Amino acid sequence: QLQLVESGGGLVQPGGSLRLSCAASGFTSGFTSDYYPVGWFRQAPGKEREGVSCIVGSTRTSTKYSDSVKGRFTISRDNAKNTVDLQMNSLKPEDTAVYYCAVSIRTTECRLERRLYDYWGQGTQVTVSS
Repeated sequence: QLQLVESGGGLVQPGGSLRLSCAASGFTSGFTSDYYPVGWFRQAPGKEREGVSCIVGSTRTSTKYSDSVKGRFTISRDNAKNTVDLQMNSLKPEDTAVYYCAVSIRTTECRLERRLYDYWGQGTQVTVSS
């Protein structure tokens, strides 16, 4: 079984930055594979969980971003630490949400549809407020 743990959330002022990290334990081959995407999702109160970004590949990577975060967020894989990180810059109050990382083993494409992901972390809270 693959377990995912997110870290790095917190309270930040508008315009600030945070870096989230997703680490895996257990059966990690899906997490470290060149073939299966790792995604970041978020869920704000009263809203559906939405895809934020994904990455597939370990040395040569392919990434995707939602329109709402494009140009502000950067996803990357740290092979030495075995983590997938989400650097979030120019944060806005509307970025406030619980952020989850997830792994899909049913597709090899970097996609942001929640239904495609099989393993999920417990989430980390990000609050953007002055």
